[in-house]
Amino acid sequence: MAGRSKWLSPLTLAELRKLETYEAFKARFATAVRSDLGLPFTTTEDQWREALRRLDLYETRLHAARRWRTLGAVDNPYLDLVTILTAAPLPPAVSEILDLRGRRRELAALFSWAIPTNEALDVLAKHAPLLECGAGMGYWSALLQARGVDVIAYDLAPPNARAVNRFHIRDRKPWSRIRRGSSEAAVRRHPDRTLFLCWPPYEDDDASYAALRAYRGAIVIYVGERHDGATGSVRFHRELRLNWTLTQEIPLPRWPRLSDTLMVYRRNVVRQPHRERDRCFECQRFIRTGGIGRCDRCFENRPTALALRAGPHRVEYPPEAVDAMPPAQRRALEASPNRISASVIRRMASRRSPGSPRRPSSPCRGRR
Repeated sequence: MAGRSKWLSPLTLAELRKLETYEAFKARFATAVRSDLGLPFTTTEDQWREALRRLDLYETRLHAARRWRTLGAVDNPYLDLVTILTAAPLPPAVSEILDLRGRRRELAALFSWAIPTNEALDVLAKHAPLLECGAGMGYWSALLQARGVDVIAYDLAPPNARAVNRFHIRDRKPWSRIRRGSSEAAVRRHPDRTLFLCWPPYEDDDASYAALRAYRGAIVIYVGERHDGATGSVRFHRELRLNWTLTQEIPLPRWPRLSDTLMVYRRNVVRQPHRERDRCFECQRFIRTGGIGRCDRCFENRPTALALRAGPHRVEYPPEAVDAMPPAQRRALEASPNRISASVIRRMASRRSPGSPRRPSSPCRGRR
């Protein structure tokens, strides 16, 4: 950003490599070493050296892992790389320099969004033969196959140079063979296999709920977060709560602010119908399942001071929230391409003629 102070710029690995001394680091990233400049912690020279040591080792191992094409029975390069980054002790200053959020995106694109362990793989093996739906790069399936476990993997868009998969990289083949197909179709095609879902997107009913409803087996294994987390749709979690019983859970290595767990569910004998409905906070009309906040009609009639589009959702900021924002944040949000302007609101209202029936409206906020 033009005119932005170098003290406020993020720490990048490329720039860190150019700094040969701690004094150079202090001069470049003053906020990291001066508590009076904003950060709730300071970075000592020992912490700076430890962060660089971990980054150097991480980069070396990651470069080697990118060249791997097959996995052995004892291999798990993903877990090895995560261990390098997160091994205790991990002071906040070291974590900040390591940029764990950036490292997570980098590793998830290459391997998987959840980190497998020996204990988790052993649990999966007990329920073979397995069917992994939404397998992505096929990393979990590859580890299982290396252990001799019978598992086949499906994905709607197996990552490769010709297919677009927004969750994974395209410049290498998956770790195992990935069959192309929807989760629901795969479940119907292989009714004799235990369903395994690993980090299904939280906005995609087809990736989780549809597969679970089509499934006829007694056991389902799900890797991700509980309800209100980052994985699995609202309908999926409601189906689990109503008609499945949690019988086993294995905590997995976790990135900051996530609580990944492997969970084994057994189907209940008697099925319960879904009766829970979501309503607009203001007018109490029904809204889309999983919606939180106001419906479109209430938003059109009484717009907030600032509103942003976030995927299929709308995030609304009341006047008091906008007034309390730091000036830079407010300017950035007001200039955002995702801002819902007054003209957009007018177009939303004009799509319906006066007195015409209104369809159930979409929510104004996401679940997270």
